[in-house]
Amino acid sequence: MATSQREDLLIRVATLYYEQDYSQQQIADLLQISRSNISRLLKEAKQKGLVEIRVRKRVSTVAALEQTFCERFGLQRAMIVESGDRTYAEQLATAGQLAAWYLEETLAPGNVLAISWGTGVSAAVTALAPSPTLMVDVVQMIGSVGTVDSVIDGPELARQLATKLGGQHYALAAPLIVDSPTVRDLFLEQPTIAETLQRSRRADVALLGIGTTAAEASSFLRAGHLTEAALADLRAQGAVGESSGQHFDIHGCTDALAINRRVIGLSLAEVKTIPTVVAVACGLPKTRSILGALRGGYLSALATDDSTARAVLAEADRTADDQPRRSERM
Repeated sequence: MATSQREDLLIRVATLYYEQDYSQQQIADLLQISRSNISRLLKEAKQKGLVEIRVRKRVSTVAALEQTFCERFGLQRAMIVESGDRTYAEQLATAGQLAAWYLEETLAPGNVLAISWGTGVSAAVTALAPSPTLMVDVVQMIGSVGTVDSVIDGPELARQLATKLGGQHYALAAPLIVDSPTVRDLFLEQPTIAETLQRSRRADVALLGIGTTAAEASSFLRAGHLTEAALADLRAQGAVGESSGQHFDIHGCTDALAINRRVIGLSLAEVKTIPTVVAVACGLPKTRSILGALRGGYLSALATDDSTARAVLAEADRTADDQPRRSERM
C-alpha cells in the first residue's frame, strides 16, 4: 500500500474511533478488516503522531492581570501564569505551555510560522502537541546564534516545530550578528538568504522571545556576541532589551541603536506586520525589556508570569511621563 494511502487509512480509522465513538469491532465490520488489525492501526496512528492523547493539567492564571494587559497594551491575548512557589524553570515551562495552547488555537492548515530563538521559544516548541496534518511550514526569521546550546538555537527549533506541524522547515544560513553593516548587507544579497527572509515576511504567525540588556540575564552576553563592556555601552544608549535580535529602548524604539544594523534577520518593523506575534518571556530581569516590546507594539500575544507582569505595570506607571528618545536614521 502506498504511503499516502496508508496514512489515509490510519486517519480514517482514528477518526472513527476517537472522534465518532465507533468501537473497534464496528470499524472492523465497516472496513472489512479484522479487529486485531484495527488495534494495530490505532497504535500505528499514535506512533506516527496522527493521534495524540493528552491530559491537560490545570494551569493557574491571573485573569484580572491578563485583562489589564490586553486593555493597556492592545494585546489579542495575555497569558499570565500564577507564580506561586514555582521555580523560574517551572514558570517558563508553564508559560510555554500556555503559548503552545494558543498556537494550537491560532494555526490553520497551510499557515507559515516564523520562529526566533531562545529559552522561551524552546519552552513553547517543547509543549506544542504534534499536529502533522496541519502542514504548517516553519521559517527561521533571524540568523543562527551558533555559540549557545543548539536546542534553543533557531535552526533546531525550526526543525523540531516543522516536524510537529507536518510542514517544511527553512533555515536561515547566516549568523545572527556580524562585524559590520557592510558584511550584513553582503549576506542579505545572497539569494537563499533573501528568499528565506521573504518567506518570513509572509508568515501568518511568529513565535519569539524577549531578551534583556541586564547583565545577569543577557542572551547576547551568554552567547558571546557581546562583552560586558559592550552590553554596558548598550544600556548607556538606552537599550533595555531585544527581540528577533533587534535591540530597543524602554519605548520600543530601535533606530538609534547601531548594533541593529549588524543583525541578519527581520527588523522589528517587519515583525510588526505579521498578523499574530506570540512572545514567551519570564523573570524580573526582563521587566523593562517586556515593557519596551509592548510599547513598541511588536506583540499581539504574551505569555509570562504574574510577578513579572506586575513589575511591568509598575514600571509602565513609573516611566509614563518619560519622552521617547528622538529616533536617528541609521
